[in-house]
Amino acid sequence: MIKVVIAEDDFRVAGLHEKFLSAIEGVQVVGKALNAEETIKVLLDQQPDLLLLDVYMPDRLGTDLLHEIREKIPSVDVIMITAANDKGMIEKALKYGVVDYIIKPISIQRFNKTIEDYRKKKSMISSADTFDQNMVDQLIGNMEEEKPEVREVPKGIDPLTLDKVREMLITSPEGMTAEQASHQMGASKTTARRYLEYLISIEEGSAEMRYGKVGRPERKYYLQS
Repeated sequence: MIKVVIAEDDFRVAGLHEKFLSAIEGVQVVGKALNAEETIKVLLDQQPDLLLLDVYMPDRLGTDLLHEIREKIPSVDVIMITAANDKGMIEKALKYGVVDYIIKPISIQRFNKTIEDYRKKKSMISSADTFDQNMVDQLIGNMEEEKPEVREVPKGIDPLTLDKVREMLITSPEGMTAEQASHQMGASKTTARRYLEYLISIEEGSAEMRYGKVGRPERKYYLQS
């Protein structure tokens, strides 16, 4: 079981990350922290395998915390998940050996790939006493990756807009109507419905009718978990 701590000053985002992790087998969230001071305390108490670390916290920058983390909890691996895209911060994070650096807003696909890759590497390390060059190349990312299968989208569906709709649904676990989606997209209700229905057609989305006290029933859309 991989033990994970989430250090994120926005409790809603931390909850979203915890939800993503709960769907991944073999991963357990053992603590959450809203600032740098809490982060060090939770790390010392829980001794996790992995820390998901934000940069912008109220008392200290996450990147400034890396040195202390390496001194006090050297065994923990760190993945940065942050809106910080400054070159200096990214360089500093990489110098301290972070496993990955994900710039917000993140997609569930990118998040899951990072955690799955980490889980595979962790499993490889724990299952072997010696390594050949092929195994080392896999661990440090020198293997030539297979190109992912690209799904062709039909006419009238823009891939970037489709990703935006996915993100909207990720942050709306209570579901979203076509009208609500249209407002967030800045597009017509017809356009929003086309994207929502397309997600259903490729089995990434679902919908159900919700009946209110008055008026017509609403069709609410959800992202498949």
